[in-house]
Amino acid sequence: MAGRNPDRGVSVSTVLARRLGGELLRMREMWGLRQAHAAEALSASVAKVAKMERGLVPIRDPDIRALCHLYGETAEPVIARLLTLARTDRERRKARGWWNQYPQLSAMVEYVALEDIATNIRTWQLAVVPGLLQTTDYARALAVGNGHWEDPDEIEPFVDSRMARQARLHGEAPLELWAVVHEAALRQLVGGREVMRAQLGHLLDMARRPNVKLQVLPYLAGAHPGMTSAFTIVSFAEPGALDVVHVDTTSSTVWLESDTDADHHNGLFDRITRLGLAGQNSVRLIDAILKET
Repeated sequence: MAGRNPDRGVSVSTVLARRLGGELLRMREMWGLRQAHAAEALSASVAKVAKMERGLVPIRDPDIRALCHLYGETAEPVIARLLTLARTDRERRKARGWWNQYPQLSAMVEYVALEDIATNIRTWQLAVVPGLLQTTDYARALAVGNGHWEDPDEIEPFVDSRMARQARLHGEAPLELWAVVHEAALRQLVGGREVMRAQLGHLLDMARRPNVKLQVLPYLAGAHPGMTSAFTIVSFAEPGALDVVHVDTTSSTVWLESDTDADHHNGLFDRITRLGLAGQNSVRLIDAILKET
């Protein structure tokens, strides 16, 4: 369900809005102010302020500036970052992105919308090639192997939507992608040998792109800090400023949005990358696996 006008009373929480609301909440509490003080500054109800702080409604730029003034925040970089958060959240709520033509993306719609406006993505994958680097045949084989489709005719639109996501890696101001993939994902015969050979060749091609950094974590690395789960860190501005972490489980999508969670996963990603092969060595290993496949 898309977000509606906040003045009409809405209960749609989004990742970006929760992050923005949480920052405004911390600023208010730091000054020892109550929601009633914020409501007075905005000429609004306490209920509206509560919804803003819980990420349930989009927030207008004038309201952010008014609250920053009330909370004594004068640093333009801080204000600009909050305004960027609010703007990207409002754009996401308009639900006008290309992804809306694919009902098959319903479970991933918030992630794809965020991916579409991100500036940087870092992903660690244990068992599969990252979606942004998959070939059509590989994505189709994964969908078929997943086996959860009630209607097989939904598979092709799903595959098309995955390919559409990859447009962010091309054109002006392309997405910066840093992907670390476990060697196991490269040796798993998804779709058979021909499909995997094409997929491995595609990885070699993508690794040559200036906005794609690809590393392989080899079996020889042994025990490593990423053994328990895969995850993706999505950034929207300067490093660390707006990071949110996306974790897919077998039954749900989990968003980790606190500074503590972001710091933890940034540190985790850094440790994994240090164990991974350097760029050229990763390419050599992928090429060796391709020749063996």
